[in-house]
Amino acid sequence: MLVRDIMTRDVITVKSDTYVLDAERIMESHKIGRLPIVDKGKLVGVVTKDDVLKASPSSTTSFNQRQLFYLMSKLTVKEIMKTTVVTVTPETTIEKAVAIAQKNRIGSLPVVKGDRVVGILTTNDIFYKVLNPLLGIGETGARIIVYNGGNRKDYDTVMDCVDREGVAVRTFWIPPHKEQKDLILHIDTDDATTLIARIKALGYKADIREFIA
Repeated sequence: MLVRDIMTRDVITVKSDTYVLDAERIMESHKIGRLPIVDKGKLVGVVTKDDVLKASPSSTTSFNQRQLFYLMSKLTVKEIMKTTVVTVTPETTIEKAVAIAQKNRIGSLPVVKGDRVVGILTTNDIFYKVLNPLLGIGETGARIIVYNGGNRKDYDTVMDCVDREGVAVRTFWIPPHKEQKDLILHIDTDDATTLIARIKALGYKADIREFIA
C-alpha cells in the first residue's frame, strides 16, 4: 500500500505572510495540529500549535496586555515556521512513511510532488484506513486467540478446521512474540463456541479474546 492510497488530498495550507493568530484560528476551527506553509505553489515550511504556543510572549514579561496583543497581532508564520520539513511522496510505501514519522516523532507528513503539496498523511489516516481494517475494529464478529497457532504448520491446521466449520475469517493476525506465535482470528460470527471446541479437540489452547463492537 502506498501513501497515495490513504492520504488526505484536501490539504489546508497558508501563506508565509499569514498572521500567527489567524493560523492558530484555522488550526482550531479545523481541529488540526499543523499547517503546511505554501508560497506560489511551493512548500516553504510548516507551523504547529506548539510553535504558536512557544511564540506567545510569557505572562511574566514586562509588557502589558495591550502590548502583548499588538506583538502577537503583527507576528507572521514566516517568523516562527520550521523551514526544514519532513515529507513523503505519493509513491512512498505506508511502512516507510510510518517509520519516517516515528523516527522524527511527528504526527503528520506533507505529501509532495517536487515542491508542490498534493496531500497530507496523518496518524488518523493510518489508524482509520489501515489499522482499523487490518484488525477489524468496528466490525461485527468474534475474536479468537489460538495459542501457538501462528507457526506455518499449525496455522494451516487451524485454518483447515475453520474452513470445515464453514466460518468466514474477516482478518487474522500473528503478534510478534519471541516466545510463541499466537494466531488471532476475527471471524464473521458472534458465536464461536463450536469452532473453539473443534480447535481445542486438535490439541490447541484457544479462547474468545473479545467481541468486536
